[in-house]
Amino acid sequence: MMAMNYQNIYVAQVAFGSNDLQTLRAIQEAEAYDGPSLVIAYSHCIAHGIDMGQALGQHKKIVDSAAWQLFRYDPRRIEVGERPLQLDSKPPKIRVRDWAYTETRFKMLTRSNPAEAEQLMQHAEADVKRRLELYQQLAGIETEPHKTTEGGAK
Repeated sequence: MMAMNYQNIYVAQVAFGSNDLQTLRAIQEAEAYDGPSLVIAYSHCIAHGIDMGQALGQHKKIVDSAAWQLFRYDPRRIEVGERPLQLDSKPPKIRVRDWAYTETRFKMLTRSNPAEAEQLMQHAEADVKRRLELYQQLAGIETEPHKTTEGGAK
């Protein structure tokens, strides 16, 4: 978001195991852009506590949960009257917890302090939802406004 705010930096967020074509497109666009480019790639790690032989599947899960959004921000689109932010992720298919609790780094707290784990997961899921709605708004995607528990728009 900080880099996109300058409006002259190509910015992309990718996850190779989720969408290799989007990753390739982002790298090609970044290379072709006549200016600074930033490509942020999701990277798995053995410390995540996953089967490293299935690591690219974790990329798909985090993107499917919307905890990691695939997007491309291309300032050249501004010059032709288009919104520079393009969301490449599909709508969430799984809950954040369905991805997070497949990794030991998140699952450990559910064993030592289940109540705290649940509270933190609720915060994480709400944060992911807010961030997704912000990206959708910036990309010009029409969505329902986020509702508070009282039913009013936030």
